Amino acid sequence: MKIQIIQGDITQISCDAIVNAANNSLLGGGGVDGAIHRKAGPELLAECRLLHGCATGDAKVTKAYHLPARYVIHTVGPVYRDGQHDEAKQLQSCYIRCLEKAEEYQCQHIAFPSISTGAYRYPVSQAATIAIETLKNYPCQYVKRIDIVCFDNYTYRTYCQLLKKE
Repeated sequence: MKIQIIQGDITQISCDAIVNAANNSLLGGGGVDGAIHRKAGPELLAECRLLHGCATGDAKVTKAYHLPARYVIHTVGPVYRDGQHDEAKQLQSCYIRCLEKAEEYQCQHIAFPSISTGAYRYPVSQAATIAIETLKNYPCQYVKRIDIVCFDNYTYRTYCQLLKKE
């Protein structure tokens, strides 16, 4: 499996599944969640309403509608408080549940954002370490390529440095 770090807009990535860093309602929000909902169109919101939310650390799948992907895998990352409230375990669970869903839907190419590092304030270097270690160690049958799509330069540089160390 190949992991690459990209700086850009995840809604522009052509792949089998785009991961959405959602909130518990799955009804759209700010950051990457809002961008994905805007680009996918109102059909995404309608399908998300039928899912009745998602627990922190879990993942649910919808169609991608007007995005250049087949599916959106919605996951709810932890809000970072102080690192003493199972945030690392919850964040790791997000990546594992997304990969399980990608495998279930036989996706070969999946794009992840940096989960929980925006409004949920997870420290980027800690989040990147969890993401890269979890993705590298997950035994994938179908997933062959993972793009980690970073919106800003600091996040991009942090992920690149950590991936080089691995």
